[in-house]
Amino acid sequence: MRRVLLLCLFALSSSLHAQKAKKPSTPPPTKPPLVSVDITKLPEGATHLDLWLLCGQSNMKGRGFMPEEPKNDLRIVMMHKMDDQWYLARHPLHLTGDAKTFQGHDNAGVGPGLAFAEVLAAQYKTAAMGLVPCAVGGSSIKLWQKGAKLYDEALRRAKLALQTTAPIKARLRGILWLQGEANANAQDRPQYVQQLRSMIEAFRTDLAMPELPFIACTIGEMQPEPRLSDLKAMNEILLALPKSVPHTACVDARDLKTHIGDSVHFDTAAQNEIGKRFAAEAAKLERR
Repeated sequence: MRRVLLLCLFALSSSLHAQKAKKPSTPPPTKPPLVSVDITKLPEGATHLDLWLLCGQSNMKGRGFMPEEPKNDLRIVMMHKMDDQWYLARHPLHLTGDAKTFQGHDNAGVGPGLAFAEVLAAQYKTAAMGLVPCAVGGSSIKLWQKGAKLYDEALRRAKLALQTTAPIKARLRGILWLQGEANANAQDRPQYVQQLRSMIEAFRTDLAMPELPFIACTIGEMQPEPRLSDLKAMNEILLALPKSVPHTACVDARDLKTHIGDSVHFDTAAQNEIGKRFAAEAAKLERR
């Protein structure tokens, strides 16, 4: 009897442990390996290359479930986050693993960047798109201030992207920003407005582009109270950005509620919609 009881307790413990260990995750990248490109040559039909920085935390990095087959559009390229080389863009854009074996890959999945580039490429038939992924999961805006680690790395990658694409006279078209969850609390919010403005000004100064477009996006309002109040307050700050800083815009994604199971990270469908909305705001800024 005692033996049976012990076996039942062991089985129950194992079951509870398995349930606790099961967390929302994204699968490793599908093969084949990334396809390298000669960034000094434009693809057929393209007359110029537009570069975009992708900055922020995990929702810009993306955690959405990836498609079975990678997309390889000759007009959309990406700078690998680890080796700084150029490849045909595919999910996950923020790949941290080896370009051929994917060894070292973390939980990056579908973010908004590729859908964004696909919309613009469809609108501007002679433009090629160059994506420069810079986002880091969980990062506070403090790390994106001038002189801090993530700002300095994004600036380095922006300058390197311009340097390596100089033969085809590429243009840096703007910065996409999806961040705020890490600072959506009563302690950080009072400083966030000024930190956001300082970061934008620093990028524009250091890149010698005083009118460099900057497009933010609201964070997800998927968590229950009391956390939801903090998220809503952060979104009010982000939505107010265009009223105080010229050449900026903000994507409103508050209506998107689907996530990967953690009430934090947008799922693939939501990420693709955010990418389309980023593209719509980019087009509006272009027309101003």
